[in-house]
Amino acid sequence: MRTARKAKTIRSRFTSKSERGQALIEFAVSILFLMLLIFGMFELVLLVYSYNVLADSAKEGVRYAIVHGTKSGSPSGPSCPCPAIDGPVGTGVVKTFAQLSLHDTSTMTVNVDYNPGGHNGASACNGIPCLVRVTVSYPYQPFFALGWTALTVNTAAEGRIAY
Repeated sequence: MRTARKAKTIRSRFTSKSERGQALIEFAVSILFLMLLIFGMFELVLLVYSYNVLADSAKEGVRYAIVHGTKSGSPSGPSCPCPAIDGPVGTGVVKTFAQLSLHDTSTMTVNVDYNPGGHNGASACNGIPCLVRVTVSYPYQPFFALGWTALTVNTAAEGRIAY
């Protein structure tokens, strides 16, 4: 009759008793690095999403400003010559578009500029269709508070008013 033998534990000559927890420590360090990498990628995806939403909202503001012109009270169409406007046309459209994408619009800055950088206050567009530029500035707050600083996301869109 055979008797069951006790299995021998074979140790390598390179391992000792003090190295038994090494795999656990390596796993802990590796999983921390991996989790930081995953959270960083998720944060980057959220940042790109915010930029994309703000760029699209600026485009919506340009479309609205092109159609409604410089007079926010009367949506009769664009008017040229291009005077500086008193109130930004399309600001509400930009903020509404961004708000529908779950962004806080209370800290968002929207600037609408008719005929940007041109004609030095001249009253006519000199035969060129007027330009309208909508710039949006949004302070992005990171989703995870891992010590990253707050960023300001800036986007702009520009279009011509055809008359």
